[in-house]
Amino acid sequence: MRHQNGRRKLNVKSSHKKSLMRNQVIHLITYGSLTSTKTQVKEVQRFAEKMVTLAREGNNFNARRRAKALMPYKEEALIKLFTEIAPKYVSRPGGYTRVIPMGKRASDTATVARLEWV
Repeated sequence: MRHQNGRRKLNVKSSHKKSLMRNQVIHLITYGSLTSTKTQVKEVQRFAEKMVTLAREGNNFNARRRAKALMPYKEEALIKLFTEIAPKYVSRPGGYTRVIPMGKRASDTATVARLEWV
C-alpha cells in the first residue's frame, strides 16, 4: 500500500530522482522556464517552490547554507535565486510558478508541460 506517499516515483531510483530534481530546478532558475513531461514538471514545481520559500527569508548565512545543501551543484543558480528571484516574491504567500500544458509529444505521446515563474 502507498498510503500517504504523495511523491511521484518517476520510474527511477531515489538517488537518480534527487539529482534529477536538483538539475531541473537549477535549469528553471538559470533559464526561467523548463519543458518536460507533466509529472516531472509537477515534481520540480514542489521543489522549486520550497527553494523560493527558503530564499525569501533573506540572504543570511543559515538560509544560504540550507539552500546550498539542497542544491550543491551551481553556485551561480543560488546567487540568482537569492538576489533576483526571491525578492520578487517576498509579499506573495505562495504559488511562485505556473504549469502550462503543451499537448502530447509526438514520439511517445507523453503529456508535455512547461514550468515558468509567475
